[in-house]
Amino acid sequence: MKIATWNVNSVRQREPHIRRWLERVKPDLLFLQEIKCEEPAFPAMSFQELGYRSDVVGQKSYNGVAVLSRIPILVTHRALPGLPAEDAQARYIEILADGIAMAGIYLPNGNSGGDAGYAYKLAWMDRLAERAEALLRDDTPLVILGDFNVCPTDEDLAAGALPPTDALVRPESRARFRRLLWLGLTDAVRALQPSGPAYTFWDYQAGAWPRDRGLRIDHALLSPTLAERLISATPDRRERGEDTPSDHVPVLVEIS
Repeated sequence: MKIATWNVNSVRQREPHIRRWLERVKPDLLFLQEIKCEEPAFPAMSFQELGYRSDVVGQKSYNGVAVLSRIPILVTHRALPGLPAEDAQARYIEILADGIAMAGIYLPNGNSGGDAGYAYKLAWMDRLAERAEALLRDDTPLVILGDFNVCPTDEDLAAGALPPTDALVRPESRARFRRLLWLGLTDAVRALQPSGPAYTFWDYQAGAWPRDRGLRIDHALLSPTLAERLISATPDRRERGEDTPSDHVPVLVEIS
């Protein structure tokens, strides 16, 4: 099974990129983040032409997640369990596919909105850990993948790419990412490439791409039974070099 995640930074602008990538790579499932549209504006027919069903949790102009699937799936949650009912930010979709629970997430950045914005990020991560713990307690095979907006260690960003006060590298953010690992989840990319750059994001500013000043903030975490079946986990750097690309690249995970 090939499962991928990609923050596309506007699905309508990046529709041609997504179509080309689907045709080239042919994943079974592609989780999208930051689609920046509501469901009626999502280009579902375009992806259907390639054999992919679209399930969308959208929001006008901001956020938004979706999953494109060419295998049977069941959508089980369209919001992160445990969040207040009035929270309207479109950041989570959870499905079942082949007996595996898969959560596609767009975790809050945490750098806007001052202290309240960062507190929202941490609270969201706490709810995510609680959801993961509940699924693992039931021995449900689990994948959590998407844009986590966290560089787990200093090795996950180019030197000087972010100040230590940035929400993506603050100790509280990293501690909550480690909490997910301590539950028994495996960071798929680092399981196969324990060290060295494996960036998934390059800012549009300051020549970040040509200078390779990247960040690793898009992750796939696997429960123990799936980690044993891991074949490959790779950021697709090729996509960042396309014309008018997203600032993120897909991360493709293959399990037996």
